[in-house]
Amino acid sequence: MYKYLKEVVYEANIELNRQGLVLYTFGNVSQVDRQKGVIAIKPSGVQYDRLKVKDIVIIDFSNNVVEGRLKPSSDTKTHTCLYKHFPTIEGVAHTHSTYATAWAQAKRSIPCYGTTHADYVFGEIPCTEVMTESQVQRDYEEETGNQIIEKMKGKNSDETSMILVAGHAPFTWGKDAAEAVYHAAILEEVAKIAYFTQSLDPELKSLPSALIDKHYQRKHGVGAYYGQAISRDAV
Repeated sequence: MYKYLKEVVYEANIELNRQGLVLYTFGNVSQVDRQKGVIAIKPSGVQYDRLKVKDIVIIDFSNNVVEGRLKPSSDTKTHTCLYKHFPTIEGVAHTHSTYATAWAQAKRSIPCYGTTHADYVFGEIPCTEVMTESQVQRDYEEETGNQIIEKMKGKNSDETSMILVAGHAPFTWGKDAAEAVYHAAILEEVAKIAYFTQSLDPELKSLPSALIDKHYQRKHGVGAYYGQAISRDAV
């Protein structure tokens, strides 16, 4: 019944590993099927080189296991929280990729220093607030989702498809699991470029808003003209 969903989530998790965004058991990817009311997600603590399609766990929106012999990712409630709050999100990825995680650990949003960044995110890549002790002592993973939701207030989840969780690591999302992984790779590269940019000029400010708007809109706006409109890999 969930064969296709398991396959696409398996492939997305393998791609996360193939892109060098995870190490050993770091990270996870999920995808939702809103019509069936289920989410497919990587099992907890399984190394990528041992992961099989049959290992992908199916859960419902109350985090109950619907199908699967293994425990779902420990980050499951964060994924579920995001799917519940953002109706256009269909896939979520979580990594501990080096540069993005460094910005998260520094508790800093990533300013839009250049057009590479502006091509993919409209404005800064936000970083949440540090979780309070009371939040940590409640349902930690669900509170992580709540922190993301709080920081995303006033933002469009389609225009800002990535976020840093302070002291923790990044989450990204998209129209499916594959796009969530794609955005995780973009985030890591943008975080890396921003790190080197800031080291060259610590006082540098973000690009002017007109330039940010131009680059984002030419790729994602109503009159977008970048690429061939057939693939995310079109150049």
